[in-house]
Amino acid sequence: MLKRLFGRSRALAGIIAFLLLWEAAARLLHLPAYILPAPSVIIHDGADKWPSLLGAASYTAQPMVLGFIVAVVLGVLIALGIAFSRGVRAVAYPLLVFLQIVPKIAVAPLFIIWFGFGLTPKVLLVFLLSFFPVVVAATTAFASIEPEILELARSTGAGRLRIFRMVQLPNALPSLFGGIKVAAALAATAAVVAEFVASDRGLGYLLMEYNGNLDTSMSFAAIFVLSAMGLALYGVVEIIEGLAIPWHVSRRRSAGDVPGI
Repeated sequence: MLKRLFGRSRALAGIIAFLLLWEAAARLLHLPAYILPAPSVIIHDGADKWPSLLGAASYTAQPMVLGFIVAVVLGVLIALGIAFSRGVRAVAYPLLVFLQIVPKIAVAPLFIIWFGFGLTPKVLLVFLLSFFPVVVAATTAFASIEPEILELARSTGAGRLRIFRMVQLPNALPSLFGGIKVAAALAATAAVVAEFVASDRGLGYLLMEYNGNLDTSMSFAAIFVLSAMGLALYGVVEIIEGLAIPWHVSRRRSAGDVPGI
């Protein structure tokens, strides 16, 4: 516990040191606020307009969370089909690769035409950007177990469902959570990009408005709020990972129970 707290305090100290250097550079170099405002100016302006930032954040959080959840659920289900069925793998995997190559921003205007300006096109864009990391990680995770381990499990008389629950799923969870964390990091970006395309609310809309008005301090404030949302979603996944696989070496290393590399 003490090692974990010490590690977090060092991370916090690094962030504070970076902000102090930023503050000093902005003031000593007399940089105009529309080019690079000092952190103190960003915090002051953000506090003055906090209600609007909070309202925009709550609106942006809806497609961000919904798209991420749908990406995780469908990604895991499709990965199970790809990993355990050669027919599904032959049909689905090349299609998924093609869909990942297609630029998501290019098809975003089509979502507006098809589904209008509501929540649906934003959820779809978040889903598309978050989906592929989950599918790839889950497919690799479910297919990476050694055949000898499966043979040993079958020799005990365990059925297919029991083998999956007791052997294959625990073996897959560490890699699976890696893909889910990548998807969580992408979800916030996807949500704000969707609002860039067409929205009259949300943090993406505010960012475009602030940039158009050269209100750089508020642009940074909106970016900080968006980053905090992405970090919060990532943190939730980290907590679930710690509860699901506390036995894995990556979790024990982060807790300080085993030495680092």
